[in-house]
Amino acid sequence: MRRADRLFQIIQILRRSSRPVTAAMLAGELEISIRTVYRDMADLVGQRVPIAGEAGLGYILDSDYDMPPLMLTPDEIEAAVLGAQWVSQHSDPSLAGAARDLIAKIAVAIPERLRPYIAEPSIGTKPVAGDPQETIDALQLRNAIRTGMKIRLRYRSEHGEETERIVWPIILGYAEAYRMLIAWCETRSDFRHFRTDRMIAAEVLDERIGLRKGELRRRWESWRNAREPAASR
Repeated sequence: MRRADRLFQIIQILRRSSRPVTAAMLAGELEISIRTVYRDMADLVGQRVPIAGEAGLGYILDSDYDMPPLMLTPDEIEAAVLGAQWVSQHSDPSLAGAARDLIAKIAVAIPERLRPYIAEPSIGTKPVAGDPQETIDALQLRNAIRTGMKIRLRYRSEHGEETERIVWPIILGYAEAYRMLIAWCETRSDFRHFRTDRMIAAEVLDERIGLRKGELRRRWESWRNAREPAASR
């Protein structure tokens, strides 16, 4: 790895971490010596990159630090292409179009020498044979999640039983063969997963879930984390 690329990568590692990153962690990820890390950190500080910390304790990048957002490496470009390919094949038309637009914008913004990584990437996704038959607008569900609105849902279970319930949507998950809405169910007073291809109807209500932004998701993550150890036993 060229030194300039290595310094850029160090900044990227610090940017994505909210906790101090030790020299050992940097050395392990970049496959370099700890001495090289110390030398690189001194060079970055000398270039007035706002890094706080010291050897043995870890380093933190000032959250106000900014750098050109499209200084991308070949691996980062191919990661974006791979993700966009998957999204364009598995998501609703609105999100699929956004994925294609994203790659087009990156292609225009990056240097000419990097464009082959978009036009002829070394990785790719398996083509999808066909999407499950759905009557629900996924964009409607995503908007409800963004705005924190409740949804009245008519749902058919795996065994054909139909129910109607009010749910608080949290996240719309994408699997290989189907999409799934994760939500708090008022009827069950618990978190539930609803496959979108089993939804009969979904109405976004003019009623908010009544929690601060992000609070419902944090509760679901705590619920999920509590279940994972039990599931692994």
